[in-house]
Formats: sequence, structure tokens, C-alpha cells
Amino acid sequence: MIGFDAILGSFAAAFHYESIAVILGGVLLGYIVGVIPGLNRAVAIAIAIPLTFYMSAYAAIAFLIGLSKGTAAGSAVSAILLNTPGEPSSAATCLDGYPMASSGKPRKALKVGLLASVIGDLLATLLLIAVAIPFASVALKFGPYELAAILVFALVFIAGMAGGSFLKGLAAGGMGIVLGTVGLDPETGAMRLTFGYAELMEGVPILPLVIGTLALAEMFVQLDEYRRNKGASVIKLGHQADDDLSYREFKTTLPTIFRSTGVGAFVGALPGLGPSVGAFMAYGLAKRGDKDPESFGKGNPKGIAAAESADNAVIPASYIPLFGLGIPGSVSAALLVGAFMIHGIQVGPLMLRDHPEMLFTLFSGMIVASLLMLAVGWYGLRIFAKVTSVPPHIVIPVVIFLCLAGIQVQGYGTFGLITVFVFALFGYFLKKFDYSFVTFLVAFIVTPMLEMNLRQSIILSGGEIGILLERPIALVFVIATLLMALHLGWSGWRHRARRRATTNHAD
Repeated sequence: MIGFDAILGSFAAAFHYESIAVILGGVLLGYIVGVIPGLNRAVAIAIAIPLTFYMSAYAAIAFLIGLSKGTAAGSAVSAILLNTPGEPSSAATCLDGYPMASSGKPRKALKVGLLASVIGDLLATLLLIAVAIPFASVALKFGPYELAAILVFALVFIAGMAGGSFLKGLAAGGMGIVLGTVGLDPETGAMRLTFGYAELMEGVPILPLVIGTLALAEMFVQLDEYRRNKGASVIKLGHQADDDLSYREFKTTLPTIFRSTGVGAFVGALPGLGPSVGAFMAYGLAKRGDKDPESFGKGNPKGIAAAESADNAVIPASYIPLFGLGIPGSVSAALLVGAFMIHGIQVGPLMLRDHPEMLFTLFSGMIVASLLMLAVGWYGLRIFAKVTSVPPHIVIPVVIFLCLAGIQVQGYGTFGLITVFVFALFGYFLKKFDYSFVTFLVAFIVTPMLEMNLRQSIILSGGEIGILLERPIALVFVIATLLMALHLGWSGWRHRARRRATTNHAD
């Protein structure tokens, strides 16, 4: 276990000017991406991963975390000024942000959103530091039985919670598992699902898969939607005296920010729910608990504060299962696992044992990123407001070029380009038919770990399922998985039955 002096050294490394420069670059790029409608956190990270190949492992992960945080905060700008959220989770911010900006107070709305974002993010980061290390210490004592049971439970839970349909979630997870088994069998060395391509012997390359299914597929979707939003108008920032946030006004939003941060952290710690769930849940709770609920939706700053603090709290909290168990709880967390893999680091509880200094340096770097979010957002307010006017017909070609250039620069060649386009089409249809991206990516990433632990469990037990009676933690998760699957299946069947009954009644 790491000592106190090493912890201080980790914080000193994170506050070094080179580390601050890397994190600042990530936050700044994240803000720019966040304010451009049509781009989102997952697209930004997918495009940025090739940029990190020649960085150190810490610099790469710190840059991507700063990018993720900056995107979450920056997406509020387009939500408030354009009524077009840069992130789906910022849709809740539109409800009060755009009306407040339309009433002549855009700068005040932006400042409320920024401060709520920073406070929610910082508090959730501190919660991550407090919880993840004890969590990882306990997880280190788990054997293959427990880890296999937890991974299966996580996949079923995410399949049920991340999308609208449990069956579609299971199908997306199944596709991820199939792709995760491509390559050489870890025991026998036999080739699986490679179809004679030597490039697939080490498995499906994660970078073309990520860039194709997330970034390029999103650009195809944006091309579809481009014509519908051509007439969007941007609210300009003025110099009105009443369009500034006073301390007294901000103070009234603090209780809402603290409560909503708790909601966002809770949602983030549960794999698969995502920031959209946290933002709308916090907004609903703030509205119900307010003395004047009728003012929500008409420009109430508490509505902005609730949505933004919860949205930004989900991101650090989603890293709790990532660092504690190695299970990514969101798309951005899944992409971070890919970045860790590229740099030869196995994320999860083993990081506490094998790379404790890096783990603590990352935590301190996340605090630095939270503080830089405030500085970048506060002093770059007017600049980022102008970025919202960049038209999609400029953004989309640039992003497509960066996607393809990233693959070529990393030496994937023609096979890499073909793989990217195949997964771009695959991701496009996943989006169109509402299949869960989170379940697909998480299943793809955890499949090697799941397969290894399942095989070890079968070998150690001799195929006897009764061994679970001697492993109470594994047994609890097996039972929880079965109950979860039955509950989600039953709920889905009832929902479809009610919908059919309503349709028949209408006819």
C-alpha cells in the first residue's frame, strides 16, 4: 500500500506545470467540443485517443479526463444560448437555461450553470477519492468466482438500465461479447472468428471500433438531422447591468446544487444509468421541493443549477465502479479503459496494488481539472458563446477528417479504414434502432476479464455449481442477477402488453 509521503508526491506531480498544461489542454478542447451542437463527450474522447499515443500513461489519461469534464461543462453553453444541448444530458438545462437567456439574462444563466457544474464535479471527485480506494481494497480480496458473478450482474444491470428495452440491451451486450471473443483463444491458441485475417489475431482493434461506432456514426446521424436545425438562432451576450450574477442570487441556489450533486453521484455510481438520468432526476426533485414549482421551465436559476450540478457529478462518480472493480459505468469510462489498455495498464482494483502512485496522481489531477474548469469557463465565457455559431457543414467534415486521420497516423492502414467504416455503419444502425451503446461497449471491454474469471472458476470448481454455497458473495450476485433478469423481463412484457392494449383501444 502507498505511504503518505508517496501520496504527497502524487499531488505534487499533478500540480506540476507540465501536468497542469496537459489537463488545461484537455479542459479547453472539451469546452470547445461541448459548445458545438452535434458533438458530445464520447465523440471527443474517441477522436482524442489517437492524440495520446505518444504521451505518458498519466498525461494521456489526465488529458482525456480533463476533456471529459470540459465537455460536460461546455455543453451547457449551447443548451442555454441555442436551446440545443451539446450533450443529451444537457437537455434538462435547456428547460430553464434558454428561457432565462431569452429574457435578457444569458450571462447570468451561463454563470449559474458554470458554478453548479464546477461544484458538482469537484464534490463528486472528492467522493470518488474517498470511496474508490476502500472499494478497491475490498475487491482485491475477491477470487474468480466473485469477479465473474459481479461482471455478469453488471452486464445484466446495464442492459436493463441503459436503454429503453431490456431485450435490446441484452442484444447489444451479446454483440459486444461476441466481438470481445475475436482473436486467439487464451488457453488453446486457436483462432476464433478471425475469418483468416491476421490483423484480428489479437482481437478487434479498439481504436477503429471506438472511432467508428461513436465518432463517425454520430457524424452520419448529424448529417441526417442537419436540415432540421438550419434556422437555429444564437442569443448574444450583452452588457446589461442586471445580467450579472450576484453572490446573494447564487447563494439561493447552493442548497439545490448540494442536493443535486448527491443525486448525480448516486446515479453515476450505478453502472449504465448515465448523466441524462441524473440530470432529469435532480431537476424533477428540485422542482417538486421548491416553494414556487410553477417558475421552473420559465427561467428559474435553480433549474439550471440542479441539472448542471447533477450532470457533472455523474462523470467522476461513474469512475467508482471503474477504479473499484474494473467495470466502466458509462461510455466515457469505457473509453478510458481503452486508453488504459493502449498504455498497458489494467484498470480496476489491481491499479491500487500495481500502480498506486499513478492512481493517486490521477485523483489529484481530477481536482486540478475541476479548478481549471472554473477558470476556463469564467474567463472564456464570451469566446465560447461565439463558438456556438460554427455551422454544422463545417464541423461535420472536420470531425470526419480527424477520425480517418487518427486511424492512418496510428498505422492501421487500409484494414483500419475498412474497420472504421464497418463500425460506423454498425454504430449508425445501433443509434437509429435505439440499441444501448453503453451495454455494447462495456460488454466488449469486460469480455476478456469475464472469460478469464469464468474459465478459472470452472477449472477450480471442477464444473460443480455447488461451490457457490461456499462463496456467499458470488452466490448473492448470482441470485441478484437472476432476480434482476426476471424483473426486467417481466416489466418489459407488461409495458408491451399495456401498449398493445392502448393501441387496440384507440383503434
